[in-house]
Amino acid sequence: MEQRFMLGYGEKQIPTIIRAKEIQLLEAVTPPPLANLPEAFRAAVEEDAIGSPPLRELLTPTDLVTVVISDLSRAWMHQDRICPLLLDYLHATIGIPDENIVFLVALGTHPPQTEPELMRLTGGDVYARVRVMNHDASAPLADLGVTSFGTRVSVNPLVTARKVILMGGTVHHLLAGYGGGRKSILPGVAGEMTIRQNHMHALHATQPRSSDAVGCGKLIGNPVHEDMQEAAAMVSPVFGINLVVDGRGDHLALPSGHYTLAWAESCRLVDQYNGVPIPARFDAVVASCGGFPKDMNLYQGAKTMINAYQAVKPGGRVVLLAECPQGGGPAEFFDWSRHLPDGRLDAALRADFSIAGYVFYVCCEIARNTDFHMLSKLTPQVLAPMGIHHVENEAALAALMDFGQQSVAVMPFGGSTVPIPPLENRG
Repeated sequence: MEQRFMLGYGEKQIPTIIRAKEIQLLEAVTPPPLANLPEAFRAAVEEDAIGSPPLRELLTPTDLVTVVISDLSRAWMHQDRICPLLLDYLHATIGIPDENIVFLVALGTHPPQTEPELMRLTGGDVYARVRVMNHDASAPLADLGVTSFGTRVSVNPLVTARKVILMGGTVHHLLAGYGGGRKSILPGVAGEMTIRQNHMHALHATQPRSSDAVGCGKLIGNPVHEDMQEAAAMVSPVFGINLVVDGRGDHLALPSGHYTLAWAESCRLVDQYNGVPIPARFDAVVASCGGFPKDMNLYQGAKTMINAYQAVKPGGRVVLLAECPQGGGPAEFFDWSRHLPDGRLDAALRADFSIAGYVFYVCCEIARNTDFHMLSKLTPQVLAPMGIHHVENEAALAALMDFGQQSVAVMPFGGSTVPIPPLENRG
């Protein structure tokens, strides 16, 4: 059989004809976007608040408020549409003066956002009215104590002695099970050592590979998630606003309320909207991140790699479209390649763990267990040591699209589509 698909690549769409014995489109079946976003927001923070009184009953006009938001790598969730609604609510409905409100960007160890980027994240009106600040994981921080996992929790002082509201997009996450919620605190506004200690739990305790306890959709028994939960409880945010979006970034739901209970509901919705059960793994997978910003760099594109890996048989072919105009993302990302020739990547990561290093590690792990091809602006010299075959151009991509008698899964929005194989233990 033969089918034609339009697959996102950066800012454009690439027409792709696929030939195979069996072709199955894997795409989340989502409801229509929220028709009236301002009204949906008002209801979410008032009568529909989950496990919590309405937001207006939790704050007073004299409170100092910190709203923790995400950085540009998560621009796909369009928090810039929600930030103005929240600021107006805090000011007009509750009576909090703008000078009492700070929007703090949960960078973790990501690079700081520029002034134009800060404006883009929150919207021009918000940026003009209140302080919008980058978190700095290397700056002097407030020490909140130690979790039961041994992680010393240091956080930005702006989330202590103030009323804290968390705003984040909920998606499946390779370490924490799901993004958003407690992750806005750790790693979002935590210190470098706190982040490193938490993320070390992603590695297997005795074998040179990633841990079976961590992964997309895994929460029960996941030490990375449970450690994050303990750290967030030390901050005790007053409210959480969770953004659930479709593959195009349109808002489907805004579960809000108690920072843990409302986030749990957002996880349930993400499973419902983004999880795609499959009858069996496929011989091959063709996947696109969905275009910019989800393929802005390989650090972000790894989400699609991981999702595609859930759908392919061991040793099967994966073809990924990820432009990656910003390279690996974090400056250190491809630096980890230096440990590949002598097989020391696992040892090096355990000695000096970083999240960028772990994402690189997982990418190599996936490539090692598949026949992985990638259309990208990244060079063959960068990809080859990882075990990834570079696809030079659209003509070379087309030459890979005849799969003969194989079964093929096609994932146009791979970053937000999570295949669920049969008997998958998701924790």
